[in-house]
Amino acid sequence: MADTDKFKGKYRISSARWAAWDYSSNAAYFVTICVANRAHDFGEIMNGHMNLSLLGQSAQDCWNEIPVHFSFVELGASVIMPNHAHGVVVINKPENVDTHNHASLSEVRTQNIETQNIASLPKNKFGPQSQNLASIIRGYKIGVTKFARQNNIPFRWQARYHDRVIRNAEEHERIYQYILANPQNWEEDEFFKS
Repeated sequence: MADTDKFKGKYRISSARWAAWDYSSNAAYFVTICVANRAHDFGEIMNGHMNLSLLGQSAQDCWNEIPVHFSFVELGASVIMPNHAHGVVVINKPENVDTHNHASLSEVRTQNIETQNIASLPKNKFGPQSQNLASIIRGYKIGVTKFARQNNIPFRWQARYHDRVIRNAEEHERIYQYILANPQNWEEDEFFKS
């Protein structure tokens, strides 16, 4: 089984995370978070524009509040789609905490993030788990799920999320344009499901 590992004698899907990367490092990350079974819980696309449901508005509000809960995070472009959310999360801790790959959102737009030799990448040391990408996404998912429960809205997230470390300004610009155009391109989107 190419995409599975065994854990405690049971098969499980291998991690999609970049094994050589420390996800608490200062960098820009493109994140996609999906609703379970790709259910259209967040609203619908009409005439190329996203019309948010009550839960979709909560998903947007929770996304916008991420920096309130994680002061070292800046948010880039984002969009809530009928069954998923796309967004750019920039971890930007003060230099005295982490000087590796320091890049604010404005720096990502104007200069290349140095792509390093694999041997020089930081190893995932399982450092502070409250200051990495997984904890940010977990907090976001909890916020939306809590709102759904409080409002008796049946809802579940897909167990995992997709991420990509944004390596340079050109890649950031492509991702930015993709996010902005996502509602207009909904029917061609890989997450589209009628």
